[in-house]
Amino acid sequence: MTFSSLTRVSALRETTPEALIRRRELLLLLLAAAFLAVILTGLIVARGLSPSNYWHLAVWAGCAVGGHLALNRRVPRRDPFLFPTVMLLSGWGIVLTQRLTTGFAERQTVWLILATAALVGVAYLPGHLRWLSRYRYTWLGFGLALLAVTIVLGRNPGSEFGPRLWLGVADFNFQPSELLKVILVVFMASYLADNHDLIDLNPHRLGPLRLPSLRYLGPLILMWGISVVVLLWQRDLGAATLFFVVFVILLYLGSGRAIYLLGGAALLVLAGGIAYLTFGVVERRVDVWLNPWPQASGAAFQVVQSLMAVASGGVAGQGIGQGSPTYVPVVHSDFMFAAVAEEFGLIGALAVTALIALIVLRGLRLAAQTQARAFRAFLAAGLSVMLGVQSLMIMGGVLKLIPLTGVTLPFLSYGGSSLLMSFVMVGLLIVLSGER
Repeated sequence: MTFSSLTRVSALRETTPEALIRRRELLLLLLAAAFLAVILTGLIVARGLSPSNYWHLAVWAGCAVGGHLALNRRVPRRDPFLFPTVMLLSGWGIVLTQRLTTGFAERQTVWLILATAALVGVAYLPGHLRWLSRYRYTWLGFGLALLAVTIVLGRNPGSEFGPRLWLGVADFNFQPSELLKVILVVFMASYLADNHDLIDLNPHRLGPLRLPSLRYLGPLILMWGISVVVLLWQRDLGAATLFFVVFVILLYLGSGRAIYLLGGAALLVLAGGIAYLTFGVVERRVDVWLNPWPQASGAAFQVVQSLMAVASGGVAGQGIGQGSPTYVPVVHSDFMFAAVAEEFGLIGALAVTALIALIVLRGLRLAAQTQARAFRAFLAAGLSVMLGVQSLMIMGGVLKLIPLTGVTLPFLSYGGSSLLMSFVMVGLLIVLSGER
């Protein structure tokens, strides 16, 4: 073989789809690393922190490189945008947590290691995800059992009087409702894949409306209803609302009938009215949402401070470490989006929104490309919708567009359970993208 032939073969190898994916993902990771290095340096200079804080970035880089190399071996033809996007958001979240609460940044960095390992672990699981669909009732039973145990043995690491939504030993705590997000999406995807053609079989009529047959829809509603009741029992109202919205959207995607969206919206308003009359926390949040200013120094203090933080950010922001986002109580968890808006401005807020939208749109695109395999299509759509709806719920609450629900902003907010399960969801999307 001549030298020119060897050169031609080498060039062909470098332009294979796998090589292009590797190069594109690596370039995006390098851009993410550069951005994180700049904002972390700005934080260290602005706040006079020790240069030893660069260890967070070093750990992030190790996770990024390790994840990239592992995915190259296991899922060579994956979507090259998903992993860099979640790494950028999670790294940004760690820098912001370091800015807001130093001790929590160390914990979040440890959770990033576990989350990256979980994402890679999902990619290396055998069976092309058939085991998820085959044992859907087993997974659902396990998730509900964890919630039941939480009712009895749950704890609240931040307060003795708040809802006890965590299970834990010593300083390690895990929120089972985060795991239930993935389990319910898997269950609904599997059930709709097997029965979506039968749900509208022999429908009931109510005037001009064609109502779905409860013979096939009933088990899905029953399992979802049990989950929501248990969550309401735990007073985890944000998670219950999230599950309901995702449930309705998946039913719509499975049937293509707008009656599910209209009925779901009506039920959500009805349930909200009942919750307003039943739960004091819902009443306070709705009253604060409608008119926070009379209670600006009381029940609405958090929301008012959040609005002031967003307003003070302007277009370009105060600069990392230059604003006062710590005036917002629990800013590192529920109100991380307000911290982004204050210190990075409208540009930063739109960047976060665009990055999350990119994950959601890539997932929905993947669902559209795998329509021939119903379970994978519903799973990709469900995971994408779950991340998107959760993000919209907390962003809307921070901006006072909707009542505050208390869910976390995926990848950015402090919370190990949320970060871990969000990475698991993206890991499933990466596996599905490699099976196209």
